Amino acid sequence: MRKNHVPAASAAFVAFLLLLAACGGSEETSEFGLIDGELVIGAIPDQDPEILARNYDKLADYLAAEVGVPVRFQPVTAYDAAVTAFRVGDLQLVWFGSLTGVQARLEVEGANAIVQRDIDEQFTSVFIAGTDSGLAPIDSVAGLAALAGRTFTFGSESSTSGRLMPQSFLSQAGVDLDSFEGEPGFSGSHDQTLALVQAGTYEAGVVNSQLWEARVADGTVDPSKVQLIFETPPYFNYHWVARPELGELEAKIVAALVGLDPSVPEEAELLSFFGADSFIETDNANYDDIEKVGREVGQITG
Repeated sequence: MRKNHVPAASAAFVAFLLLLAACGGSEETSEFGLIDGELVIGAIPDQDPEILARNYDKLADYLAAEVGVPVRFQPVTAYDAAVTAFRVGDLQLVWFGSLTGVQARLEVEGANAIVQRDIDEQFTSVFIAGTDSGLAPIDSVAGLAALAGRTFTFGSESSTSGRLMPQSFLSQAGVDLDSFEGEPGFSGSHDQTLALVQAGTYEAGVVNSQLWEARVADGTVDPSKVQLIFETPPYFNYHWVARPELGELEAKIVAALVGLDPSVPEEAELLSFFGADSFIETDNANYDDIEKVGREVGQITG
């Protein structure tokens, strides 16, 4: 009788091992590099986290319907965390600023900048100041010299519009990081920079022009406490970057984003969140100047 039990036990054990192998780890990759069958998207945390989560979840639902695979938004807590998640493959499609987009592509051979908003071909930053700071409106890059000796805050250290390009323009005016009173701040986001300057914690700061206009429109900006003093020359900024393993799925994603229709209420809502009338195609070469500036100010070293 015992001889009959051994083969049955062995077969059960082999079946158990096969089941374990089939289950694998907590995540499995599939066609197009999807994780557990999902396209996982992300974005730099440049606004309030609740606003980002709500709107990117809506975008994920739209993309899933358009490209034919499940899509999930995975939030991150810092700009560099978005770059890292893209590098290791935890995020396959990410909404980056120009600097983080370049940093991410340099980490992943074959990664592509695929889509930007219509406004990202001519994006700007705005320098803002407390109304009690005594700082007057500035009419040229050279006029940024007036910020020397003032308390000042950037946004995230890895932000294109909240640090990289403003620092480049400041440098052209002869203002470096040692020119401010005390150490410059790095608030972490445009909303936080606005809040700090409006509260008087810093005399001046810099945010992206899109957010400034949105916060003026929604009443967040108190004109008795904070004012715009200078808008920078334009530069290329935000864009979607895709990992190379997405393959044929990349073209479907491009078509879905470029195809957002402002005459459809749900799609108009998405475009409104991004502050755009439309998305347009882009490519890696559009950000060559950003890479050059990033190397000049030490934000890109590899």
